[in-house]
Amino acid sequence: MSRLRQIRINYIFQQFISHISIIIVAFLVLSLLFAHYVGNLVYENKADELISYGKVIISDIDRNPHLTDQIINQYNNVLRSRKISFSMFDQEANLYTVGRGGPAIELNPAEWEKIKNGKTIIVQSDYKRFDQGVTFVVLPYVDHGNFIGGILLTSPISGSSDMIRQVNQFLIYTILIALGVSFFLSWLLSKIHVNRIKRLREATSLVSAGDYHVHVPSSNFDEIGELANDFNHMVKKLNYSMEEIESLENRRRQFMADVSHEMRTPLTTISGVIEGLKNDMIPEEDKERGINLVSQEAKRLIRLVNENLDYEKIRSNQIQLYREDIQLLEVLEIIQEQLAAQAEEKNVQIYVEAAEDVMVNADYDRLVQILINITKNSIQFTSDGTIWIRGKSGKNETIIEVEDTGIGIDPSEVENIWRRFYKAEISRTSNPYGAFGLGLSIVKQLVLLHNGEIDVQSEKGKGTKFTIRLKH
Repeated sequence: MSRLRQIRINYIFQQFISHISIIIVAFLVLSLLFAHYVGNLVYENKADELISYGKVIISDIDRNPHLTDQIINQYNNVLRSRKISFSMFDQEANLYTVGRGGPAIELNPAEWEKIKNGKTIIVQSDYKRFDQGVTFVVLPYVDHGNFIGGILLTSPISGSSDMIRQVNQFLIYTILIALGVSFFLSWLLSKIHVNRIKRLREATSLVSAGDYHVHVPSSNFDEIGELANDFNHMVKKLNYSMEEIESLENRRRQFMADVSHEMRTPLTTISGVIEGLKNDMIPEEDKERGINLVSQEAKRLIRLVNENLDYEKIRSNQIQLYREDIQLLEVLEIIQEQLAAQAEEKNVQIYVEAAEDVMVNADYDRLVQILINITKNSIQFTSDGTIWIRGKSGKNETIIEVEDTGIGIDPSEVENIWRRFYKAEISRTSNPYGAFGLGLSIVKQLVLLHNGEIDVQSEKGKGTKFTIRLKH
């Protein structure tokens, strides 16, 4: 049994065997049916011919009951030329006229009963009564309802058998030709399909080896073509997934490096100040400033941790929004008031532009968080300039714009500003606001949670403009 399980039959041989088997069975059945049909047709035609001759003879007997030997010989000559013999018998089954070469027969009781009842007997072949196979018919002769006798007509079936054998021979030739053609077509089609399957198998091996740039020829012609389509689609998805995984891995490494870098500076500062205080290495007049520095650095670490936690909650949809209709002007004025001190430090003016009737449907706390992060970012990159915070109503949406006259962003870096821990300028590390590169990542996620859109337009040296669109 184990050996049988190890038997491997190539696909091309499976196709060939199945095709050839179907053709052989079909032609055998067809040849048998055709031979049977032709044989029956030949015998029926021969029987009809014999019956027609018998009826002609019986018709002449009706017209002339006393046929002369000369007339009988004429019938005999005509029928002999067609290889037909006839005999006449009386009501007691005694032969009283026999054509030249005509055999003498004995009818069995069943056949004799049919003849006496006026029925014609047709026998396709009979090897028991004759030296060779024959077709014979027996026609009754009934005169005014009285059975008088009948006529027996016989014809050898050798000619018919020869014709049937010839037909079968042609069928054999046809089968052989069909088998040759089917063998070639089966081999050709199987070869094509096997090559296509081999390509898929080789491509699958490459994918299993880690090559996700494989492509195989595909089509919608048959199932193998559709399988190739699905395979290409799968490889495309795998390639995209691997690129995503690689990108995520790179970002993870960068994240660890950035977090380590961000935490190293405040921890080093805190550690240094504490060691100085512990060993009385800091003068009395500088101790208060050292303690304030430790406090600021500790708050900086807390902000880093909180922003990371916030980002992860937002990204994993663990926060719930409580949306309501809010007067936008009131929110913008709160942002202006909260960030006024920071803006003043960099000599930046913040202006608010919004009508009192402009409303926005959003979560109040998250909307404030969005606008504070964006405005802080604008303050960070603007010195001695201006920031405008605008609000207006659009078609089924509220539009909020934050525009500054800062240093701007290089066009090649615009799409990168949403990335976690991305920093457009090294100088950002020295800024206490949005210093960790998480602010705009959080902004992006929060806007998406509101089913909104955020866009940024910037030109190097001329400023940046953020546009937020929130549906009503």
